[in-house]
Amino acid sequence: MEFTEYYPGVLGRITELHATYYHENWGFDLSFEIQVARELAEFMSRFNESRDGLWVAKSENGLAGAVAIDGDLSETEGARLRWFIVEPVLQGRGVGRQLIKKAVEFCIAAGHRKVFLWTFKGLDSARSLYELEGFRLLEEHDVNQWGQQIQEQKFELIL
Repeated sequence: MEFTEYYPGVLGRITELHATYYHENWGFDLSFEIQVARELAEFMSRFNESRDGLWVAKSENGLAGAVAIDGDLSETEGARLRWFIVEPVLQGRGVGRQLIKKAVEFCIAAGHRKVFLWTFKGLDSARSLYELEGFRLLEEHDVNQWGQQIQEQKFELIL
């Protein structure tokens, strides 16, 4: 497994992996893919390497996983962990753990005081990775989005 940063085509692959995984496993509709593509492109267009990060795991078959830190709100809400995903066939092999660790280490080095993320109830493997790094559940509420009713969750890590 190789860990790298941006490379040409990776934004499309991250979007595709999210869209496919969440459609097949959770029934998310087109609005989810549109949101991922738009927000990931906006993030990269204002990317600042002193506050933001993108890490990609690559296997011989291509994209194995990814995670990003968006530091735009660091001074108010905290840095935001985003677009964390691991190719389903590689889940449970430590890829996700390494990606989360890289993101948290970056946050410490960049001087972010806290990190937060939004997810939803049911992603138990990801939740256990967050909690292993020290993230704690702050809030939960029901929302109707991406063609589904989900229980959105906010986690936070104080550094």
